[in-house]
Amino acid sequence: MKISDVLEAFRNFPLRDLDDIAPGTTLIAAPHPDDESLGCGGFIAEAVQRGRPPVVVIVSDGSGSHPRSRTWPPQRLARQRQHEAREAMARLKLPPERLKFLGLRDTAVPTTGPAFSDAVEKLSILIRDYNCTNVLVSWRHDPHCDHEAVWLMGQALKSRHPNLKILAYPVWGLTLPPDTDIEEPPPQGARLDITSHLAAKRAAVNAHHSQRGLMIHDDPTGFVLPEDLLNKILLPYEIFIAS
Repeated sequence: MKISDVLEAFRNFPLRDLDDIAPGTTLIAAPHPDDESLGCGGFIAEAVQRGRPPVVVIVSDGSGSHPRSRTWPPQRLARQRQHEAREAMARLKLPPERLKFLGLRDTAVPTTGPAFSDAVEKLSILIRDYNCTNVLVSWRHDPHCDHEAVWLMGQALKSRHPNLKILAYPVWGLTLPPDTDIEEPPPQGARLDITSHLAAKRAAVNAHHSQRGLMIHDDPTGFVLPEDLLNKILLPYEIFIAS
């Protein structure tokens, strides 16, 4: 399929209630600090409002966004990005004890081997401890290796917990060139109306100051969240794909 056709299918997903999309308690696995806000900020706020806050797990440490900065070496940047994630989740009213960090190295989240199995085991323990019935992971066609790794973790969790409902949320895949070919059957899924939470979602995204170009000034090649992505992500609905 062309990505243009996939994105059109996303826009035509039916609007469903949160209880239809993800009944019960949800674990959200985010590849980096900010993906949880970009992809699922409205979902998080709605679930909190209904009295069943999700468990949000940030998989990587986020230390790879500004590799040439001398004033923000990886360890300092990783601490900053944890701080930003906590602030973002506070803006969505997620209880702080439900935000977890795996701390895997940014751009090197494993897709196989012992480190991958260890990450899956940690997520599996959280699923059991919090009695999660759903898992949200990044979309397999997001063009970033860490996003693919988190999608693979979702597939591994599905094998361990056959009754889990696995859904994917797109982030960077929304910015792919329209004529990009992807190996994907016609997608199935739903949209969640987040109109009442859009301001809180925007505030959560803005809490990621280091990714908004607001504080790290000595790496001109460093990452800044592009307006093109924000225009596609800060909409009155979020997309959840059957996985």
